[in-house]
Amino acid sequence: MSILQINSQYMTTMEITDLLTDDAVLAELGVRIAARRLDMQLTQAAVAQQAGIAKRTLERMEAGKTSQLVTLIRVLRVLDAAAGLNSLISEPGARPMDLLKRKGRVRQRASGQRLAKATGEPWHWDDEP
Repeated sequence: MSILQINSQYMTTMEITDLLTDDAVLAELGVRIAARRLDMQLTQAAVAQQAGIAKRTLERMEAGKTSQLVTLIRVLRVLDAAAGLNSLISEPGARPMDLLKRKGRVRQRASGQRLAKATGEPWHWDDEP
């Protein structure tokens, strides 16, 4: 077993939740990308070349820095992890009650939130008369 296998085997990851900051999520994604790369025994240079990005860009991703979405997709393809993007945002399914209301038609646009019915009283900036 090589040192790369040992290191990637014992890298700990945390669960990504809504409570994490954006920077923490980026850092966690970087750790996971690096671990996957090491598990596949690929160098940063090899992944970067196959993804069509600069090695420095991959270094920044693994360090938890921001990158473009297309760059992430390219790297995930090289690491055979692009299929995981399916679980990011689930495909919207039609709700049965909505289908009945719309008589089977598919929604084309979102409606804004409806305002509460007017009370009939004039509107004021503050509560004081």
